[in-house]
Amino acid sequence: MIESARKPEHAVLNETVLAGDFWIHEIKAKQIFRIVDLEGNQAVDTLFYSASDTSERYSAIDTIMGQRNIYLTTGTTLRSNRGNALLTIVADTCGRHDTLGGACAAESNQVRYAIEKRHMHACRNSFLLAISDPKWNLTKRDITANINFFMNVPVTPEGKLTFEDGISNPAKYVEMRAEIDVIALISNCPQLNNPCNGYNPTPIQVLIWDAGN
Repeated sequence: MIESARKPEHAVLNETVLAGDFWIHEIKAKQIFRIVDLEGNQAVDTLFYSASDTSERYSAIDTIMGQRNIYLTTGTTLRSNRGNALLTIVADTCGRHDTLGGACAAESNQVRYAIEKRHMHACRNSFLLAISDPKWNLTKRDITANINFFMNVPVTPEGKLTFEDGISNPAKYVEMRAEIDVIALISNCPQLNNPCNGYNPTPIQVLIWDAGN
């Protein structure tokens, strides 16, 4: 785990994203982007797109193949579906982030938990709300396999995925350098049916610094 020397007071953007809300923003090449788990044990479902061509987007497959590891941490390059570098993780005080668990949806809530859970708000809903503004040039087809920052999804010896209590604590963060202009899309997960948020979704903080700050 590697800490960052950057100070929040020097950030050009400093916002709080409430539990269950979405956040979408363009991050310029060489800017630094930090996500802070303010209260701990909060999953942050995240996607990235090339700002110049949104058909180029974060690819879990290319990222995993490039680093030969299913978890993300300092030094990881987040790669696109064209194999290009989108962002690089430059600091991380949590130590591990999930690439396999995906985003919760009304349909998966119903199948995994109970039919009456279908109405509950889910990350896929948040993603779709965020991209409803045509300025982002994104559609439902662009919501693909996402990163779950701070989320703990171990793989069992049998190759199964399990959703476990988080390994993050209050004020843990992950910090990335944008290698090109990217659009960041976040759903601050509202899930109440498994321990990925400790059954209590909480706010996060997002910050951006210009290059050199």
